[in-house]
Amino acid sequence: MINRTVLVGRLTRDPELRVSQNNVSVTTFNLAVNRPFTSKDGEQQADFINCVTFRKQAENVNQYVRKGSLVGIDGRIQTRNYENKEGQRVYVTEVVCDSVQFLEPKAQNQGAQPQQNNYRPNTNTQQNQPAQGGYERNPFADADGPVDISDSDLPF
Repeated sequence: MINRTVLVGRLTRDPELRVSQNNVSVTTFNLAVNRPFTSKDGEQQADFINCVTFRKQAENVNQYVRKGSLVGIDGRIQTRNYENKEGQRVYVTEVVCDSVQFLEPKAQNQGAQPQQNNYRPNTNTQQNQPAQGGYERNPFADADGPVDISDSDLPF
């Protein structure tokens, strides 16, 4: 039997970190995942999926992502139930995340303005030397249209 779920979506609210009675970090969040079609009136449809992660991954999610952050998750679907304060049985279906990948730069997912890639002109004779900040000069920055690359230039 297989129970595997892979999703990419945006958080609908900030993650919530709790610590269990056994001192295990637990973070829950809700992920909006677009459906591959639109409604009759042309609006994008989405599913809102409950997710949970544990231990160090839970702490990282709580620290590094916020409402609107784009994440990719790999996990499994789990159902559970409990009795609420009114004595009613509540059923929950959620994705237990084995892995959460942060798919945006840190500056974007913390609400800050995205950083510009500061490419400096290559003024020395060494090609592809990293510019300050770890970025290499973009060789296509000055192209005025499509870049013509022949098949013989490709390594595959």
